[in-house]
Amino acid sequence: MPIVPSFATLLIAFGLSLVLTRLAIWLGPRVSIVAVPGGRRKHTRITSRLGALPLWGAFTGAALVSQWFNVPTLDPGESSRLIGLLLGGTFMFVIGVLDDRFELPSRPQFIAQAVAALIAIGFTIFIERFTNPLDGREVVIQQFLIVVLLSLLWFMGMINTVNFLDGVDGLAASVAMVAATVTAIHMLREGQYSVALLPIALIGTLLGFLVFNYPPARIFLGGGALYLGFTLACVGIIAGAKVALLLLVMGLPIADVAWQIFDRVRHGRNPTQGDRGHLHFRLADTGWRPGQIVALYAGTCALFGIVALLTQPPLFKLITLMVLAAAVVVTLFVLSSRTERSARCQTSSKKSDI
Repeated sequence: MPIVPSFATLLIAFGLSLVLTRLAIWLGPRVSIVAVPGGRRKHTRITSRLGALPLWGAFTGAALVSQWFNVPTLDPGESSRLIGLLLGGTFMFVIGVLDDRFELPSRPQFIAQAVAALIAIGFTIFIERFTNPLDGREVVIQQFLIVVLLSLLWFMGMINTVNFLDGVDGLAASVAMVAATVTAIHMLREGQYSVALLPIALIGTLLGFLVFNYPPARIFLGGGALYLGFTLACVGIIAGAKVALLLLVMGLPIADVAWQIFDRVRHGRNPTQGDRGHLHFRLADTGWRPGQIVALYAGTCALFGIVALLTQPPLFKLITLMVLAAAVVVTLFVLSSRTERSARCQTSSKKSDI
């Protein structure tokens, strides 16, 4: 295990993130990229939303510096994939900043996400094989169109999961750090020392950012959530297409997003329109403090990350993921039902008063 390159990459990313996050806190109000009090977050002061800057700058810088250590690689295509990750990430960073400044509609955002995914796919960051959970055999997808469609689904799903998760101070960054940590441990265990430096760089980046983003936040992730989701999606594939690993770690927020899309559609609402229906918002509305919500999510993701690392049968991982998803859906269904009953009672009470 390359101890020196790993710690050096971690420290470089952490230091860059600290400096760039302080810069983003100062710069946000000066370029009108801020969140004013009100809205879904219910924060009480004007806060910079320029979180994309330190995430992109620190991770990109640390990832590039890590290449100077010349850690032996097992993959001859690693350099090409790194270029795809950095190019697609830079594109997603620009889109994130534009979204923070001009509040882009959902359609241009989805198009931009697809473009970033296609950039990554063009540099061979795609899903072409996976393990069959029923018999443990590797399945290789022969048709490239299916490879592209499956990879697009993965990229856009992860980007929007992280984006929807960004509603409580420190939540998205904490969950992403857990996912990056589990991925790094897996890579080191598999002897993928050179590519392990990528999730390690992401860990250092998020640690530095969380110094200022943890409740009460001095800076919000903003469009940085788009960049962070894209980077996680890339790292998951570069780790040897361990998509199931990240699916299990991110099972809680993924199940939450899936439920919200279903719930909004069944009530005739736009599934891309934000509201306070997400689990973290509902917990906040019932009195949970931001730190408690972050601890719940990070703890749950870490627990399932340990399960993913310690258990080998793919079928067991699939069953675990399905049980987790079912538990989240049931919880959200109960909370939604209570909210609807409360709303009906309030409406009936107002009519009686009239």
